[in-house]
Amino acid sequence: MRTVQRPAVTALLAAAVLLLTAGCSGADGSAPAPTATGGASAPPSGDASRPGSGSRAEPPPAKGSVKVVSTLTEDLKSPWGLAPLPDGDLLVSSRDEGTITRVDGESGKKTEIGTVAGVAPAGEGGLMGLAVSPAFASDHLVYAYFTTESDNRIARMLYDEKKPAGQQLGAPDTILRGIPKGTVHNGGRIAFGPDKMLYAGTGETGDTGLAQDKKSLGGKILRMTPDGEPVHGNPEADSVVYSYGHRNVQGLAWDSEKRLWAAEFGQNTWDELNQIRPGQNYGWPEVEGKGGKEGFVDPVAQWRTSEASPSGIAYAEGSVWMAGLRGERLWRIPLDGTEPVADPESFLAEEHGRLRTVVAAGGGKLWLVTSETDTRGTPEPGDDRILNLEVK
Repeated sequence: MRTVQRPAVTALLAAAVLLLTAGCSGADGSAPAPTATGGASAPPSGDASRPGSGSRAEPPPAKGSVKVVSTLTEDLKSPWGLAPLPDGDLLVSSRDEGTITRVDGESGKKTEIGTVAGVAPAGEGGLMGLAVSPAFASDHLVYAYFTTESDNRIARMLYDEKKPAGQQLGAPDTILRGIPKGTVHNGGRIAFGPDKMLYAGTGETGDTGLAQDKKSLGGKILRMTPDGEPVHGNPEADSVVYSYGHRNVQGLAWDSEKRLWAAEFGQNTWDELNQIRPGQNYGWPEVEGKGGKEGFVDPVAQWRTSEASPSGIAYAEGSVWMAGLRGERLWRIPLDGTEPVADPESFLAEEHGRLRTVVAAGGGKLWLVTSETDTRGTPEPGDDRILNLEVK
């Protein structure tokens, strides 16, 4: 049941040698990647060849804890994406209504800021992921991933707080179109990485062949500039495809060493948590879960689909936290580098219904969004909610 971070000349010569060396190689002896402003950017994926590299001085304990501190707000309709604003307020999308609402981070007061033009909700599609520009303080841009009559796409909109409520969103400026759409498996999560590039998780729409087709945007993790262009340093210079062989990615998060993690829906057997490395093949539809097959990357952790069906993930206190829809619980995966410290641990099982999105809010604080009004839940009075959690 539900309960509702030497002589002077000799010294000068030595310094010159050091400067030349630094200019020709990175910390590992390889040539450094140019910065994004110089036309290229190294992906923040960490050194996947050394599983323990970059781990915390002390790994998190095997056992954690979760406390629901409060309910920030309730009576949300089909909430999907959640994006914190610099002042601590939150933006939340309604998948089926195509609206974006601002939620006061202290009082929970809701203010609809506008409707995203062109959204065509159907099945699992609609207005999904949200992200706030890294330069929001100056450009006031909000990014959204949504389904139209013809495709899934990513657009950005000017958010003008000075306009009347409900009229504060500008017209969508599409930066990437042509992501395959379907009744199911639309992906939908977007997030800006530590490199200030935009990442997106997509689905294969039930057409399993798309996941292995590098020319398709379906069944992929994408990496692009804020303008929607391929990033120099991507596996292929003219493509936004970052990794492939995915079934339906709805969770993206980075750990303290800037490694990218993704949660993925399985079909009938295994849901997955993957550590994402550029250019790698994550197996679908050839492999579901840990297959140990050459050429495919196995997940770091896996779950029976009845226990997870993962959507959003967040990183906090040395662990990845994963929201489960069908599983109706929050999973904790404690990590030492890229290896689990212990078996995944579940919290809040069947206490708040389906869980859609989880977002880190600094320190041991998380925002957690329920998903009972998405046509697959059993809504109770007050659904859906944003919960304020303290975790360890």
